[in-house]
Amino acid sequence: MNDPDPTTMVLDTSKPTIARVYDASLGGKDNYEVDRKVWAEIQKAAPHQGAVSRMNRRWLIRVVRYLADEVGIDQFLDLGSGLPTAENTHQVAQYHDPEVRVVYVDIDPVCNVHGRALLAENEHTHFVQGDFTKPAEVLAHPEITGALDFDRPIVLMQCGTLHHVPDEQDPVGVMRRYIDALAPGSHVMISHFWDPGDENPELHRLAREVEEGMRNLGSGWWRSREDIQAMFDDLEMLPPGLVELEDWWPLGPRVREMYPEQHLILGGVGRKA
Repeated sequence: MNDPDPTTMVLDTSKPTIARVYDASLGGKDNYEVDRKVWAEIQKAAPHQGAVSRMNRRWLIRVVRYLADEVGIDQFLDLGSGLPTAENTHQVAQYHDPEVRVVYVDIDPVCNVHGRALLAENEHTHFVQGDFTKPAEVLAHPEITGALDFDRPIVLMQCGTLHHVPDEQDPVGVMRRYIDALAPGSHVMISHFWDPGDENPELHRLAREVEEGMRNLGSGWWRSREDIQAMFDDLEMLPPGLVELEDWWPLGPRVREMYPEQHLILGGVGRKA
């Protein structure tokens, strides 16, 4: 899986991409009209979906800070990382230790170009263009194997990514192959859109409406708690387990009621014994 030469890539702005739609949801500028149209359609069903994107980013920051500073892991593999934005994984992880190694992986060529430009002067951080649904290729990529030591603990990140993988591509099997490649002491962090089903019929209806709104993007599945938990394989879950993002060691008391959309995403961290 060799990275293409950024100078020879042809950018197709006629089709939306997950990374650019997510950038639009965060209020970013690295997106196109086609991406903003999809984002507008999503907002018709879920007007506060942008708050979900920002909440997911806050969760990522909390978990990365904990694993780097408290647990002491110094290697991070951020899959489906998207476009660089404020407080990226490497900025959080390297805050106390500049030698923490971080590798970003994303399939979008725009992410590849922007990421490489951003990280040009950071020797401990790399950006690789690749498809995270093909773990054999990702795990064999020379820039990844050159930067990360898979005989030592690694944090493998799937933040807001696996809900874009259809059942036909077997996201549980994809994760099992990654987990099998990790050394003991490694941690896996996953956030994923959630359909509470019978647990909350009103939120279940909203999940189905938002999923329909994602159809123009071609992906986006709100899954059950059991389906999401299966992606951790048999990892030991860190307390409090697989929970709503704002319930995973929040920064403080809530200052307002959460929007309904914000309840429809779960996150958790698993440790490989």
